[in-house]
Amino acid sequence: MCHPRWGGAATGWVGGSRPRAVLPALCLTQITSWGIVYYAFPVLNPAITADTGWSAGATTAAFSAALAVSAVAGIYVGRVLDHRGPRTVMTAGSVLGSLSLLVIAAAPDLAVFFTGWLLAGAAMAAVFYQPAFAALTRWWAPDHIRALTVVTLAGGLASTVFAPLTAILAGHMSWRATYVVLAGILAVLTVPAHAIALKAPWPPPPPSPPHITGGHEQVVRSRAFRMSAVTFTLSAFAMYAVVIGLVPLLMERGYTTTQAAWALGLGGAGQTLGRTLYASLARHLGVTARTVTLIALGALTTAALATVAGPYALLVSVSVLAGVIRGNLTLLQATAVTDRWGATHYGRLSGLLGAPAHAAAALAPFAGAVLAGPLGGYPALFVLLAGLSIIAAVTALGTRTRPGIGPSGG
Repeated sequence: MCHPRWGGAATGWVGGSRPRAVLPALCLTQITSWGIVYYAFPVLNPAITADTGWSAGATTAAFSAALAVSAVAGIYVGRVLDHRGPRTVMTAGSVLGSLSLLVIAAAPDLAVFFTGWLLAGAAMAAVFYQPAFAALTRWWAPDHIRALTVVTLAGGLASTVFAPLTAILAGHMSWRATYVVLAGILAVLTVPAHAIALKAPWPPPPPSPPHITGGHEQVVRSRAFRMSAVTFTLSAFAMYAVVIGLVPLLMERGYTTTQAAWALGLGGAGQTLGRTLYASLARHLGVTARTVTLIALGALTTAALATVAGPYALLVSVSVLAGVIRGNLTLLQATAVTDRWGATHYGRLSGLLGAPAHAAAALAPFAGAVLAGPLGGYPALFVLLAGLSIIAAVTALGTRTRPGIGPSGG
């Protein structure tokens, strides 16, 4: 959580100086951006492959390529955010995201389909959680945990709102027309929100905590930073492979696309519930114990999805519980930098820490689709993913900061 011994003095801001429009605007844009650019794809992909004849591996590879671009672009975006703030980055990202969906919708072949998703990847880096977290960490510090929780509570509804909505649209029109409609919704709801609500002056960075004497270079070279990168990379691979694999897992067990979409969407509601619990969890567990516990619980829910075949209500319940864990993991990653090394270089450090995790998230959908066949189906894949989460929980033990490296030893 926050560290009052240096946080308040480091920021120098008071609550009244915070731009009031930022929080509701980011709540709206995170729901919309995640729901349309990310969660619509697993719902539409079966229709895409059926209509075009492209393999599920090829279309999922395009989506994975977008996430890979997002991982690389996020490093640059983090540096820009530290110096210039989020307005230009997030507004441009919204415009690019809408255009990319139009390219995807019009794609006559796989080459153009891939191009559209590469553009979408650049948009993801500019509109997803990383720039929103950077904005709230700077404007709301030292009380940024509360603001981050509010935005992630809203963001957790992205799949709840847009997975079923996408399924409804796809039931009445082609997948191409569905993407055109979603592109219009994205543009209308997010471009003006980012352009207008984020125009407040960007505050100067707070000074480093007293424990940090060598700047961000010292932090990046530390064992805690490297082990954090390994931990979040393994966890992200497992978590995103589960999210994208849930729909085909349920369809493999005989459920309809709509039933699978609702299970995915209700898992998003679980994320919202989970995020309401994070502040209490943080008060009772240090950052290292918190990391180990949440990732281990994620492994248990993944194993449960692998072994529970029905009934449908029970599968939905497990999906909701998995969402609760994912919701906490989102806030865990959002606060990983400030909990250990302060907010001075939040954009840069979060970009570097998140890059391998985002790359793993990019590989996860494609790897999951490719591995499911040789493994004998999605249940076996989920067993493998549960094992990866257990390994991540073990490596999390090495994320404890040492004296002289960060403000919290966990």
